[in-house]
Amino acid sequence: MHTVLLPVGEDLYALPLGWVREVITVPPVTRLVTAPPTVLGLFNLRGEIVPMLDTAALLGVGQLGTATFCVVVNCPQGPLGLATTGFPKAAALDVLLGSSELPGTAGLYQADRKVAVLLDPAPLLTPERLAHPDMSTAPLPVEVGR
Repeated sequence: MHTVLLPVGEDLYALPLGWVREVITVPPVTRLVTAPPTVLGLFNLRGEIVPMLDTAALLGVGQLGTATFCVVVNCPQGPLGLATTGFPKAAALDVLLGSSELPGTAGLYQADRKVAVLLDPAPLLTPERLAHPDMSTAPLPVEVGR
């Protein structure tokens, strides 16, 4: 399975390649005071306004520290940006190591001598999930940019 690996802190997540539109460095983000904790803000991508999501908050594993890259994902409701803490790269996942207990994920795979959690974008990126994520860990400070 062809994926893009998303570093989120010390963790590694894999996104099926068919969902990926492009990878960009983190652009200037306009924060929204009333947005849910998963939304870091909005950014302009060549005239298109795109929400940037805190990938860690979306998965219920805390919040990002400093986001450096953004993976723009094609969703039925429009493009969404998934913030990462390192450079995303392409990888093929071959060896299923086990299941994952995180909501919106589809298993643990071996990727470049590391373990990556495969994201299942269809249930992970629904409007309901984006508005009400499972915040199972205490929030950490969020800083967007370098």
